[in-house]
Amino acid sequence: MKATSGQKIRTGIFTSIGLVLLVGAIFLIGKTKNLFGDTFHVYGTFRNVGGLQVGNNVRFVGVNVGTVEGINIISDTLARVDMVLASRVHPFIKKDAMASIGSDGLMGDKLIAITAVSEGGSLIGNGDKIATTDPADLGKTLATVQRIAENAEVITESLAGITTDINEGKGSLGRLLHSDNLAKNLEGTAQSMKEGTQGFSENMKALKGNFLLRGYYKRKERKKEEAQEKAMQQSGPQTDTVRTKKRR
Repeated sequence: MKATSGQKIRTGIFTSIGLVLLVGAIFLIGKTKNLFGDTFHVYGTFRNVGGLQVGNNVRFVGVNVGTVEGINIISDTLARVDMVLASRVHPFIKKDAMASIGSDGLMGDKLIAITAVSEGGSLIGNGDKIATTDPADLGKTLATVQRIAENAEVITESLAGITTDINEGKGSLGRLLHSDNLAKNLEGTAQSMKEGTQGFSENMKALKGNFLLRGYYKRKERKKEEAQEKAMQQSGPQTDTVRTKKRR
């Protein structure tokens, strides 16, 4: 069965569109991976690459400037990570710059972040080694977080149990909050103290009016007045003037 001219035209259109998309994808990937621009190379050594893979991004001040070109084990404690970087950032990366392995977000892909340490200094050269810091051990971090979560759960359960006991009137605090007898006893004690204070005041008034103690209280009041008058005399002429005005 021969293809018609319409089918040939449609096939040609789909093929052309596919080629354009393929070329565009290659261009975008190549631009991201610095395949078509000027580049330079650096490398660093890490005790633990933390899941870093070839092709992961390299960032400088938060901008993607290169990719991881290779990861090779060079000893039983070290791995070498080769990086290819865009030449446009070469003037900003000094020899004392620091490279560290991080993540793109909390659970994102691993990447290498290059941090500038100083503004001065000489530029890092093509093929030079860059200083590195090892990433934090994710396993230890997760174990610590898990222990904190377990402790928080135990504390929460304990607080919930204490709250339940208090609401049910258990324990000293629960009985204190839910006992009507205790509240009544406290109210009765307060009332007794009030009545006792009033009785004491009345007794003091009665004693002052008693003929046996009347002289004592009068002498006491006289001594108080004499002390006040003596204090006014010692305070000087100004007090005398005030006292004179009061007498007038």
